[in-house]
Amino acid sequence: MKAREEIEKPSELEQKVATESYNALESIIEQNASDKVGIEIHETKDRIVIPIKALKLLSPILKAMSQGKPISMIPTATEVTTDKAAEILGCTRAQLVRLLEGGEIEFTRKEENRKIKIKDILKYKKHLKEI
Repeated sequence: MKAREEIEKPSELEQKVATESYNALESIIEQNASDKVGIEIHETKDRIVIPIKALKLLSPILKAMSQGKPISMIPTATEVTTDKAAEILGCTRAQLVRLLEGGEIEFTRKEENRKIKIKDILKYKKHLKEI
């Protein structure tokens, strides 16, 4: 997982291409009733078929890129340390440990270390915004 400082912002050209691609992609997603879609690679004229779910994942990436935001993807099953989880939540490690031990956020224990899935951290973060 790259540190936030290492993730580059998209260039102006990349932002422009992302904007154009995002608009076209949203239209394709709206019109497509299938669970897969064929795409042609412009440079090679190769055609590939990908799941519509993959296109739906690509859409918010293109939108963020078009706005000049840096992008990083992390599988939701990825487990992080208490330090990283605290950083994501914007709290201290001690506060996070209290949340874990209080049952607010699910975690596993591997030997002496607690591991927290990204999906559980994000779920708790979303819960905080709703209250």
